[in-house]
Parts: sequence; structure tokens; C-alpha cells
Amino acid sequence: MDSIRYFSTNLKAPAVSFGAALLQGQAPDRGLYMPDRFPLLEPERLDAFAELSYPQIAFEVLHAFLKDEVPADTLRALVNDAYDYDVPLEHVTDEQHVMRLDQGPTASFKDFAARMMGRLMNYFLGKKNKELLILTATSGDTGSAIANAFYGLNNIKVLILFPEKEVTARQRKQMTTLGKNVRVIALDSKFDDCQALVKQAFSDPELTQMNLSSANSINIGRLLPQSVYYFYAWSQLRRDISDKPIFVVPSGNFGDMMGGMIAWKMGLPIEKMLIAVNENDEFPVFLNTGTYKKIEPSRNCISSAMNVGHPSNLVRLVSLYDGVMDEKGIIHKMPVMDRMREDMATRSVTDEETKQCIAEAWKKHELLLEPHGAVGWAALQHYLKDHKSLAKRLFVVLETAHPAKFPEQIREILDFDPDLPPSLQGLEEKEEKYDYVSNNYESFKQYLLKNY
Repeated sequence: MDSIRYFSTNLKAPAVSFGAALLQGQAPDRGLYMPDRFPLLEPERLDAFAELSYPQIAFEVLHAFLKDEVPADTLRALVNDAYDYDVPLEHVTDEQHVMRLDQGPTASFKDFAARMMGRLMNYFLGKKNKELLILTATSGDTGSAIANAFYGLNNIKVLILFPEKEVTARQRKQMTTLGKNVRVIALDSKFDDCQALVKQAFSDPELTQMNLSSANSINIGRLLPQSVYYFYAWSQLRRDISDKPIFVVPSGNFGDMMGGMIAWKMGLPIEKMLIAVNENDEFPVFLNTGTYKKIEPSRNCISSAMNVGHPSNLVRLVSLYDGVMDEKGIIHKMPVMDRMREDMATRSVTDEETKQCIAEAWKKHELLLEPHGAVGWAALQHYLKDHKSLAKRLFVVLETAHPAKFPEQIREILDFDPDLPPSLQGLEEKEEKYDYVSNNYESFKQYLLKNY
């Protein structure tokens, strides 16, 4: 069978290899890369996952995509190096579990994608003897995960843009205390504004010589590794080979959700994806009505990493269901909405509900959640009230960041400070360094030309 190729969701750029898509980030027509087919993992192969470690499962899943581009021994070494930390699956009730994706070096689920992507980029750059400038916008955890994953690499420079008033102090310090090949810019803006500047730079012909690429979830190299933990959760929690869980995914830019959809397309048994969002409810409105309208500016909620008024990865979801949406959110061909509604459910959760959920989860279960995980847990509880017949299904809620990254909210709601994981200890004493740029493209472009 021919190698997997990666096409642009805007359908106006040539298909490329994974290595090319990884290093390029965004397609030249401003679309996002998608695989032209999904390798299928047969049930008997999936059954064997129960005996495998996380790195071993990561190898099996990623090798299915990359076997024609990355030698098996090389890939095995990369996954062993990337995934050297635990992935706890917390039992809450007989049917409800929380997968804690917060044990990596920056205490965020973004570590799973960033560490693997950084290693893959290094591999492909080494083959080409080439350097890259990574441009990344962050609404919270992406920036710190990317900064740490790429820190100190000789052939990659990193520039991170963040909305100054919408990240926590700890999230900011994980980016701004590194230095070396990592620069950070603060903007008095929303995440969507930061992302728009990054996207405009990618399509600017005057910046071509900079070899720009992205480490946001617009990069397909982020999404393939994120599919792995869905396989891992199923392999550890399933009661038999036919067990089909409902995954609950707190969602902002929809990269995490797309990781789950990729796993599903590869043969992972899934009953449904429950997409939990905060008060930025453009996706629930779209799924329920068939009408898509961006939220501009995005609404500022305590689950800050989910303050996204136009999720970039929605174009990939639309593509997956045979539609076409461009980067501006204009739908040129409607996806098959009935099929999307059959596969997915969604719920918008208010800040008040989020705070109440944190309090109730601790009181009832001694389950410690931060705002993003609480959006997911709250969405599940609402869903179960409306679907009592599904109560005995297997549910897995993704907890996307460590509660210690949000001490102000935990202290306000629960009246104590969560224990710091090793990755967050000592941050307060470190010196910060970051720049300010006006929220307009010309100022950002001049910054790039001056510094790179």
C-alpha cells in the first residue's frame, strides 16, 4: 500500500509526507494537514495493548503512521525518551474515571504532544541539516510545554505569544524563565488575536527565509501523539475487548478532541465523544443548529486555556465528516451533521458551574480538579442526568493540567493550596524575561525581522 500522504483542509495545496507537514506546520493555502487515510489497528492487536506500557503503545500507534518515514528502532528510542513519566487513571466510581495527563515536565497534557513532536522535528531536521523558527500562540499550557520540549535544541528557535491577562502566573513563569533559544512575547489581547498574528506570519512571503513552523495543535505532529492516551486509557480500563467508553474532553482549540477522533478512526472502540467547553459555546451552537459563528472576542473564563472563540482544529473535524471549512470559519461544504451528532455530544459549562463542580467533586469523592478538568467533569454529570440509560457505560474524563497550576482558584474554592509537583517547584524564585508587542501584525513582523 502507498505511504500515507497529508492533504490540506483547504484543498488548494499539494499533498505532502508527514515529515514535510511536520516541519511546515500550516499548509501554504492556510489549511491544516490531514492524513489521506487512517491505518487500522485490528481488534486482536488492540487486545494485546493491555500488556503494554505507555511507551510501547505509543510506538505501536505512531509506527502505524510513520513506518515509511522513521525507522522502527529510531521511533522506539524517541518514544522511550519522550514518555518517562506516569499516566494515572483515577478511579472515582465503578464507571467514572479521570485520566490525569498532568505528570509530565510542565504538568499539562500538552507535554504528551510537545515532547514527541520536538523529538520528531529534531530527527527530520537532522536529516535535512536545516533550522526552524517555531511560532506558537498559547492560551495557557501550550507555551510552557513547547518551551520546555524544545529548550536547548541547537537547530530550533522558539517564539511564544500569549495574552498577558489570561494566563496564570505559574503558566507564564514556565515559559519566561528559560531563555537560551526560547523567546516570549506578551500581548494585551485575546488568544485568538495571538493566533491570528501567528497564522498571518506563516502566509507572509516576506518571511519565507525564516523557515517558520508551528507547534500549536494546527501542526499534525501534535495530534498523532495525542491519539495515544486514548488507546492507553481503554487498554487499562476496558472490561472486555468490546467495551466502548465515552471520552469526556475539555476543549478549547480542539486538538485534544482530534487526537481522540484519530484514535477512533484507527479502530479504537469508542461509544461517543463528549466535548466539554466553557462559555465559549460556538461548537455546541454549531452542533445543535448547523450554523457556525465565531465568538469575537472570546469570552474570558477561569478555564483560561479554553478561551477560544474559533477553534483552529474545527476545520479538521469538518473535514473528517466530509465538509470543507476554511481558516476563517466559513463553511464551503457542510459536513454530514447527522453523523457528527451521532458520534459526538457537547456541553457548555459556565464559570459558576465550574467552581461548583470543583467544590462538589472534592466533597463527594475527594477528587481534586482544576478549572479545565472541572469543565469536563461537570459536563459529564449534566450528560448523565439527561441519559440515565448510559449510567453503566465506561466514562473517562481527561484532566488536562495539574491543580497546582491554578492555586488561586483552588484556594478560593477549597480553602487550601494543592501540593506542588516537582515540575512546578522553585518557579517563584526564577527570573523572568519577556517582551511586549502591540496587537497589530506590522509590529509583530518588525519584531521578527529585528530578532531573527
